[in-house]
Amino acid sequence: MLNDIVDGVARSIEGTARQAGSVFDPSIRLGVTGLSRAGKTVFITSLIANLMDRGRMVQLQGAAKGAIKSAYLNPQPDDTIARFEFENHLAQMTGATPTWPNSTRTISELRLSLKVQPSGLIGAFSGIRTVHIDIVDYPGEWLLDLALLDKTFAQWSEESLSRAKTRSMSADFLSLLDGIDPDDKLDEPQAGVLAERYTLYLHAIREAGFSDATPGRFLLPGDLEGSPVLTFAPLPQADNKRGSLYREFERRFEAYKSKVVKPFFRDHFARIDRQIVLVDALSAIHAGPQALEALRQSMADILDAFRPGRNSWLSSILFGKRVEKILFAATKADHLHHSQHPQLTAIMEALLREARDRADFSGATTAAMSIASLRATVEDEMAHQGDTLPVVRGTLLDGGKRAAFFPGHLPDDPSKLLSPARAGDKKWLEQDFGVMRFAPAEIALKPGEGPPHIRLDRAAEFLIGDRLS
Repeated sequence: MLNDIVDGVARSIEGTARQAGSVFDPSIRLGVTGLSRAGKTVFITSLIANLMDRGRMVQLQGAAKGAIKSAYLNPQPDDTIARFEFENHLAQMTGATPTWPNSTRTISELRLSLKVQPSGLIGAFSGIRTVHIDIVDYPGEWLLDLALLDKTFAQWSEESLSRAKTRSMSADFLSLLDGIDPDDKLDEPQAGVLAERYTLYLHAIREAGFSDATPGRFLLPGDLEGSPVLTFAPLPQADNKRGSLYREFERRFEAYKSKVVKPFFRDHFARIDRQIVLVDALSAIHAGPQALEALRQSMADILDAFRPGRNSWLSSILFGKRVEKILFAATKADHLHHSQHPQLTAIMEALLREARDRADFSGATTAAMSIASLRATVEDEMAHQGDTLPVVRGTLLDGGKRAAFFPGHLPDDPSKLLSPARAGDKKWLEQDFGVMRFAPAEIALKPGEGPPHIRLDRAAEFLIGDRLS
């Protein structure tokens, strides 16, 4: 605890000094994370490209009013963090044969600098200033791990096993667990198999559209793969005998919190000014009520991470610093005809309201919207059984064929989805909702234009617009 306090004081002094030295050269640290294949890499790449060439950013006031004079990349301030590979990703997305870039599997960063002419009297006296935007990309699973800090191994195990018993993907893991006595002496090969089966289960639920796969580093282990700190799994309550499997897994769970979770929040999370959380809500809806409920709970856990005073350890390293704005954005809005965008946005807003209530949140300014970072489809209408369906057309990622897609009618009232989700229903009663994977479309960019998108400019206005005018 003393080390945490000392470290927090040092960081507070460092942050104060940095702010004092950047009154006329300010920086914004923008955290970007996503839940279950929400498209972080595409979002960051398209955002940077559209801030550099602002022809499609009409809802970003600094661009529309001409306050942003130029934008360019600068060396990032953190030399120990991998650089976000913007140029390679943009080439993949906009090349002659466009492809989606690979997901980033660890933390990365990029600095975009904007020359801004402030308006009014301030601008008349100060002239053009430089605003640095430090974009920090990190996996959403890491953010969800913060909730583990408030839980004991017994609590986490009970919650994890309770969820697993309602999901078919857990069959192999639960079958293995049934034949194990947690009070037996630790056997390392057995422990390794348990951790492996649990990890496979986490991958399976994420693939199925569930967003509550923790611990997050089990999915993205990096150089920790195979280490004891990632070799544990939830266990049923036991006597916790010395030398037992249960006692050792409990110790490793605590080590995971202290040696993996805390360093990330201390070194990276505590420095974020603005945050966007990208959500593949359409896939969660397609996966069914239980996946949508898992998404709602994950959003609440994320808000809990940003709630001042929620955790004494986190408060000690933040020292009053708060994230100012948090945006939850439903991605892949281009998979819907624009006539259904209001329904998708309403569902996200309802999820956010319920998450705020569950987290008892009263911190940063929050908002929800639906976006497409890179538009991959065009809109059309199609006759079907005497009716006219609003569809989108695009190139299928698997097979490369052109196809029209209608995902189903999203309800005007979000409670039509949220109520059965809260009730734990296994399927939607009225209809199913489909998803389809589209490849990026070929695009021809005019001078001054970034890649085509849907409401990326509105997202940028919410997150950083106040600092660009």
